[in-house]
Amino acid sequence: MNKSTTYNLILSALGAALITVGAFISLTVMAVPFTLQTLMIFAVLMTIGGKRGLISIVCYILLGAVGLPVFSGFKGGFSVLMGPTGGFIIGFIVMGIVYLLLADKVFAADSKERGKRIVFKVIACVISLVVLYAFGTVWFMTVYASQTGPVGVWAALTMCVIPFIIPDLVKLAAAVAVSEACRGVIKR
Repeated sequence: MNKSTTYNLILSALGAALITVGAFISLTVMAVPFTLQTLMIFAVLMTIGGKRGLISIVCYILLGAVGLPVFSGFKGGFSVLMGPTGGFIIGFIVMGIVYLLLADKVFAADSKERGKRIVFKVIACVISLVVLYAFGTVWFMTVYASQTGPVGVWAALTMCVIPFIIPDLVKLAAAVAVSEACRGVIKR
């Protein structure tokens, strides 16, 4: 294993650990808990890059799927992924893919020009967040309906999306600040 591969693996493992810490900081008020996972995922993607960030997300989800208590509320196991909020967890992979494609491939978010770089990162994160909301809400509606009966789109949005928009935008701003502060430290 060469030095570059080791460096990438260490960054990806640290990213998975940060996402886990974000899941542990949780407040359950509605059907979907408020956590700092999105903050950590945004920070990981923007700081270490889309490819390594996506690997971090996949590792985090695999750790939870095999039963380690890395999900919100110190839960783990495949049953969490198959539950009503599992679509948001699995949707983190989709979020990472969208970010990778947009930030790293389309927008070249590693631009030397600070203002342009930040705008590109924010656009990529907002689009990936919208995709996460859509994926997670459809999953929630499907699983919730199979357990308790049909739930309308508006009801699902009020449980799964609307309360999270402002907090997620605040988390996005914090993640931008973290990624910019770490810019000179992390080798891309």
